[in-house]
Amino acid sequence: MDILEQYRVLNILEMKKFKVFISGQKFFAEEVFRLCQKLDIEIVGVSCPLDDQYIGKAARRWNIPIIPAGSLNADNMPECDLGITAHSFDYIGKKTRYIPRLGWLGYHPSLLPRHRGRSSIEWAIRMKEPITGGTVFWLNAGIDRGDIAYQDWCWIPPEYFLSPQKSAARLWRDTLLPMGVKLFESALNDILNGIIKRTPQDKRFSTFEPDTNVKDIYQPDLLMIGYEDSHQ
Repeated sequence: MDILEQYRVLNILEMKKFKVFISGQKFFAEEVFRLCQKLDIEIVGVSCPLDDQYIGKAARRWNIPIIPAGSLNADNMPECDLGITAHSFDYIGKKTRYIPRLGWLGYHPSLLPRHRGRSSIEWAIRMKEPITGGTVFWLNAGIDRGDIAYQDWCWIPPEYFLSPQKSAARLWRDTLLPMGVKLFESALNDILNGIIKRTPQDKRFSTFEPDTNVKDIYQPDLLMIGYEDSHQ
């Protein structure tokens, strides 16, 4: 099968209700939650911090079961058609990945395979790259390494290079967060119509950078770490 080929999911339109499970937190997860409601998708459960005032609050309002962040596993996750990660820092284990009928979709704020890792936006700015973007992808065993489903791009204004950390937060809030919601909407609409898109990442262009919250990592010569060599 050509990597750009689209194929149909059998019998998906015959189902009475498409069911998803969302693992995430904060405003982005709440936006994905509301997107699913808008598309008349049944949310069978969420995994989030118990004190989350966004998706957690929404789940409680709609009487949707909550699994505390960090405790999701194959034994307590309900059956569903699709799992979604939205601003989730929980690792989705192998058995848990196989619970949803179609697998798991996640959103990463970079043009994968560029800038895998938790601080992807800030590293794109620190490296003075003029363009970045967002990627909805299929989760697998690697960190941000699954097949690409949908991507979009945006400019990084040159003035952002002066204050990478603050600019990363601004770029996320103003551009990359709403981009992620739109990409999820495209993905979900296609899936509801029986269309799945998967394109393997080209590892020739991959980078993985460390979390910028870790002390003493800002070596001037740091462009990437040897992630691919150590995770084959």
